[in-house]
Amino acid sequence: MALKALSTFLSPLFLPKHHSLSIFNPTPLNIYRQPTPVSCKSIHSHSPTQFPPSDTNLLSSDPEGTGAAAPTRGDRFLERQQAEEAAKLVIKESKKKKKKVLKVNTKTACCYGCGAPLQTLELDAPGYVDKDTYELKKKHHQLRTILCGRCRLLSHGHMITAVGGNGGYSGGKQFVSADELREKLSHLRHEKALIVKLVDIVDFNGSFLSHVRDLAGANPIILVVTKVDLLPKGTDFNCVGDWVVEATTKKKLNVLSVHLTSSKSFVGIVGVASEIQKEKKGRDVYILGSANVGKSAFISALLKMMAQRDPAAAAAQKYKPIQSAVPGTTLGPIQIDAFLGGGKLYDTPGVHLHHRQAAVVHSEDLPILAPQSRLRGQLFPVASKNGMAGISGTNGLNGFSILWGGLVRIDILKVLPETCLTFYGPKRLPIHAVPTDEADEFYKKELGVLLTPPTGKDRAAEWRGLETVQQLQINFEDAERPACDVAISGLGWITVEPKHKSLGVSESNFAETIKELQFAVHVPKPVEIFVRPSIPVGKSGTEWYQYRELTEKEEEIRPKWYF
Repeated sequence: MALKALSTFLSPLFLPKHHSLSIFNPTPLNIYRQPTPVSCKSIHSHSPTQFPPSDTNLLSSDPEGTGAAAPTRGDRFLERQQAEEAAKLVIKESKKKKKKVLKVNTKTACCYGCGAPLQTLELDAPGYVDKDTYELKKKHHQLRTILCGRCRLLSHGHMITAVGGNGGYSGGKQFVSADELREKLSHLRHEKALIVKLVDIVDFNGSFLSHVRDLAGANPIILVVTKVDLLPKGTDFNCVGDWVVEATTKKKLNVLSVHLTSSKSFVGIVGVASEIQKEKKGRDVYILGSANVGKSAFISALLKMMAQRDPAAAAAQKYKPIQSAVPGTTLGPIQIDAFLGGGKLYDTPGVHLHHRQAAVVHSEDLPILAPQSRLRGQLFPVASKNGMAGISGTNGLNGFSILWGGLVRIDILKVLPETCLTFYGPKRLPIHAVPTDEADEFYKKELGVLLTPPTGKDRAAEWRGLETVQQLQINFEDAERPACDVAISGLGWITVEPKHKSLGVSESNFAETIKELQFAVHVPKPVEIFVRPSIPVGKSGTEWYQYRELTEKEEEIRPKWYF
């Protein structure tokens, strides 16, 4: 009986080549298993050719035996396959239940200049590349080195708008909507990332992104204030830094630190690079900001500074994002391998804000809105030996309207005789003053000629005018200090001084009786107006700016600023 059981166990191992099993034929597995030793009391000689030829007899159990037969290799193979299929089904179902989160797709080939997906079909659309060039680069695995046709034109000074609703265009087939660009940033709030948020000091309120928490979530933020080299000569950055931190604290964001920088002169860039390396902690770093705030220029300066110590940043300098004055230059997240120790740097599409002047002017007039050199406050009225130039009488600016190009009109309703306005913005934007009762006729006549932008009568004919009128009542306590700034989103700001020292036109002290200034500000319909504490610029800013006394708790939670 023992011999019969042994022959039944060993028979599959010695089957002739022509013999096959009809019950199952499992796929062979490349698995080595040590053979199980078999012990018998006695083994009689038995020839292999005398093994039972019948499959049925081979698998039949001994009628005298008891218990179930041991599982064969085929049984174990089938059990393992069924278990794997069941596991795959469970994983598949669990993935369906998880919330879908939009990720940055790094597999799609994109233009390294603007981040638009590369395509060879639409010549006028972003991301277009000649088909032969695309195929050649694809063959040599060099798609990440391609600059699309639109970026090449932008790099040569052409103003090509690609975002619908900006630059005076309603949009078309080749345009990307502002909502689509914002959607590309929606995944940030679900990731653990370090946010480097950029703000333009010339347009601090307009470019701050009041709803930045909707994009960044609870992620920590390094606030970078750009273009500080444009502030007037003699500005004390200690005062400006304190002013920025004071304004930022009111936003109640998770701001780690504040940095005053200039991408043009590399001021403050070293401090930002050090702060990023300190706070990165293996996370990806996203450069976030509104359109035309200077993200691409900042990344270029940052890579150049980091390249001195990080070879990865040095290599990344060859293919860096394109820079231009067109809102919407960057159309998709651009991945930059800038860190040797892990983590990626991403240049993100600019957040387009409908309340900025760039959303209403023609694309050809966009360079006018971007200051290229240091700001010089344009004082109005201008003091002269004979009094105030262009203003007659002792009533000062009362009853006059001041036109800032074709974009802003300020009606002076009630001010002190010594009150003056200082305009900080693009130098190419002319300023004119006319009596308020003549302002409407003057605006219609000179729009596109003296009052630009819009530039030219053709564009003036399509201009919708200054449809929004906001009444401002500004209270002040100290007539010797600026009362406030009136900031125009996307343009600049106007400092209101109740009593300017150089304008001694009145012998009586009206400041004792008048504690309120009244204006009516006209702007295009979507543009917003902000009334804020005056920013201390120029030599005079150091004289009148006052630091606020802080409590111990405020000192602890208040972010530090660096320059």
